Amino acid sequence: MIEGALRTSAEFASLAIGGIAVLIVAWGSVEAALGCISLVIRGQTGQGVRKVVWRRYGVWLLLGLEFELASDIIDTVISPDWMDIAKLGAIAVIRTFLNYFLEKDLEAAAHEVANEAAVDAGEGARRLSAPRAS
Repeated sequence: MIEGALRTSAEFASLAIGGIAVLIVAWGSVEAALGCISLVIRGQTGQGVRKVVWRRYGVWLLLGLEFELASDIIDTVISPDWMDIAKLGAIAVIRTFLNYFLEKDLEAAAHEVANEAAVDAGEGARRLSAPRAS
């Protein structure tokens, strides 16, 4: 009886968490699509602005994969067959690679922003220290 209740509650939790994963990915996809459409309408199709949309979309996908991984962990605990274990492993590998490359891209973006700020600060300092024409 307790085992049946535990199995039922775990199945419900897995289904709910999987549903949350779908909602997160759908939300991120809609946001990314609207972001791309907005960029095209405004005529901002440069790589820098597209990267911002791409990074944000990657974060949504990563979050969705985390929830899917949690759902699959619960499924694997309930009924661990080889297909569930393989699916769990595949999602873990995909999430790990996505996380790795997204983190590298975010670090690169942070360095670009820091470098641009340093260049802007340097130009401002040069303007202030340059002799003024009378």
